[in-house]
Amino acid sequence: MASRRLLLQAAAAGALSLALPGCTRVDLSAEPNGGSLLDRLRQQGEVRIGFGNEAPYSFINSEAELTGEAAEVAKVVFARLGVPKLVPIPSEFGSLIAGLKVGLFDVIGAGMSILPKRCKQVLFTNPDFIAPAAFLVPKGNPKGIKTFAEVAQQNLKLGVLIGATEKDYATANGVSANRITAYQNQPSGLEAVNTGREDAFALTSISLRDILGKNPGAPLEITTPFVPVVDGKPQYTSGGFAFLPDQSNIVTAFNKELADLKRSGELLRILRPFGFTEAEMTDLKARDLCAAPEA
Repeated sequence: MASRRLLLQAAAAGALSLALPGCTRVDLSAEPNGGSLLDRLRQQGEVRIGFGNEAPYSFINSEAELTGEAAEVAKVVFARLGVPKLVPIPSEFGSLIAGLKVGLFDVIGAGMSILPKRCKQVLFTNPDFIAPAAFLVPKGNPKGIKTFAEVAQQNLKLGVLIGATEKDYATANGVSANRITAYQNQPSGLEAVNTGREDAFALTSISLRDILGKNPGAPLEITTPFVPVVDGKPQYTSGGFAFLPDQSNIVTAFNKELADLKRSGELLRILRPFGFTEAEMTDLKARDLCAAPEA
């Protein structure tokens, strides 16, 4: 395990070093007429993709390769757009938008949920998946929790991922801030529940299936997936790719290729190895998700 961890760290560090020379050449001034990013990427032959190293979305595997839902979709879409190479840039999930805004990478490919508050800062593509929420709990679900409201009613201790949407859903449903702890990664959240420091760890059902599958001996289980509700309105967790707000041309081109992948069934074939099913496919649009009430 230690050697694998060192390998992943080295891979991430190597990816970051590849990015640094290009960062100084980024012009951060807003571009008119939908931007020229796609033209520039075609000339360079590569795109810098920011990722949070979170399975199953985008992560460095044991062969030191970038893979995952977002990574594999990005490889296919950008190749179709005439950009054959992805340069992975690792970042903490909560720092991805800041990294995009200062020019550390060209696109965020991390399965990032399309939320109104994020839409104020970046321009999202249409989502390539939808994922309900769930809780990782001790085997047998001794507290009997199924929703964030029930966590609040019992004043339970809840773990969430740093920068993820579940904290907003929890607080909007009455969970006290002092009962919520944010963890840097999924293994930390699992360990917190496993050792009794948290009553539950909230994340998408896809992410929880992935992390529990990697820890088959843990005396834990995943609750029935559900769509969180805030102020009577369902909150759909739909992931997409994020660009700077002035780059609408590349978003339009990306959406066209993504729509083709959906129609042909190729998108599901790309995502299935990472635990995605027909239930996670969606035709929701970014504009509608961005216009939803904020949690």
